[in-house]
Amino acid sequence: MGLLSVAIWLPIVLGSLLLAVGRDEHAGAVRWLALAAAVLSFLVTIPLVVGFDTAAVGMQFVENLPWIDRFNVRYHLGIDGLSVWFILLTAFITIIVVIAAWEIIEDRVAMYMGAFLILSGLMVGVFSALDGLLFYIFFEATLIPMYIIIGVWGGPRRVYAAFKFFLYTLLGSLLMLVALLYLYLKSGGSFDIQAWHQLPLPMTAQTLLFFAFFAAFSVKVPMWPVHTWLPDAHVEAPTGGSVVLAAIMLKLGAYGFLRFSMPIAPDAARESDWLMISLSLIAVVYIGLVALVQQDMKKLVAYSSIAHMGFVTLGFFIFSDLGVGGAIIQMISHGFVSGAMFLCIGVLYDRVHSREISAYGGVVNTMPRFAAFAVFFAMANCGLPGTGGFVGEWMVILGAVKYDFWIAGVASTTLVFGAAYTLWMVKRVYFGDIANEQVRELTDLNDREFFMLALLALAVLWMGLYPKPFTDVMQTSVTELLRHVALSKLPA
Repeated sequence: MGLLSVAIWLPIVLGSLLLAVGRDEHAGAVRWLALAAAVLSFLVTIPLVVGFDTAAVGMQFVENLPWIDRFNVRYHLGIDGLSVWFILLTAFITIIVVIAAWEIIEDRVAMYMGAFLILSGLMVGVFSALDGLLFYIFFEATLIPMYIIIGVWGGPRRVYAAFKFFLYTLLGSLLMLVALLYLYLKSGGSFDIQAWHQLPLPMTAQTLLFFAFFAAFSVKVPMWPVHTWLPDAHVEAPTGGSVVLAAIMLKLGAYGFLRFSMPIAPDAARESDWLMISLSLIAVVYIGLVALVQQDMKKLVAYSSIAHMGFVTLGFFIFSDLGVGGAIIQMISHGFVSGAMFLCIGVLYDRVHSREISAYGGVVNTMPRFAAFAVFFAMANCGLPGTGGFVGEWMVILGAVKYDFWIAGVASTTLVFGAAYTLWMVKRVYFGDIANEQVRELTDLNDREFFMLALLALAVLWMGLYPKPFTDVMQTSVTELLRHVALSKLPA
């Protein structure tokens, strides 16, 4: 057992200890212990990136141990260029979430912090698992802490939102379980995902497998039309829940397309590209228009996330280096930007206790430091050059132009719609005259809030100004995936 096991189980064990021994009368100590656990878990993931061989083909930091011998289930972990950055992103966002909750969560502090630490470890497990059953267990287990986070610390309709989130994602995953069992039998009793990539499956089987995986991963992304759970979950979730949901959990579905749908059923993936591209373009255009009419800031950013994830699935299914690489960059960047935007909404909500755009106006007059961060993240959400939001979108659009000019033209409307709904919110919330007494009495960022937003701002700038480390790490894996998908696996 090595670094990946430590990255998975360290936050899970420390989070469980917080649940077991933490008490509200010692909330201060619990917060510091949670922060120490989150930072330690992040430090463990750094050697995964630093020690990653960008030229190597295949999995690295592999751990392969027997687990359930009777069914040939193994504790099999490994990472490649498609997954390594998401592990670092998960651990980083967990630190931000702990800092964000520092003064805001006053009840059941240990339970709150412990739930996020456990969730962090489970999500790292999803990105690391190379055994199909192990992947499924991690994938489904992430629902439990998020369900609790929304259901306990959420808004007035938290129970409804938590149930909707749980049922949508659980039901979608049942077909994936059937697909995993079929592959297990077809491979002679193996849950090895890499062995599944080499199975010579007939077209009918590939098509059924592709849509079984589609049922699970499209809900998680979420793609239109199975997206309706996300705005409800975001609106009712506490700020930390919204940050993790947008920054990490949506990526679990997109990652599933890369690890399962495309390499296991490559012919079906190529045959279904028109469907995936159509659904992606609907998400980009239709959901962008829906975002334009939102009056709730959280709902607006939630719909924005759906539109941006539509860009991700579009990049995957144009089957080019630029498209897939740009989509992965977009996923990482969206993790920083969307997380930051939900944190900004949380900062305002903690002071005014309203998410309605009409409750604000002229915030820049009383919170100039905060407004500078908020406008910067809004510009990144629009795809401003020099920010992380630009790089991924530009790569996907460029790849789409080479694939089909008209598809690229429709996809590029996201730049217009994204700018429209984001700048409309910025204008009404931050600029202009002070709209009411609540805004007049606002206090600017404290040191804790400034620190967490500054960390995210640096990450967004780093991705925008110097994306080379990100593209270098993933390039070999992206090329190998596309080479694999391009080769027909249909049996003679």
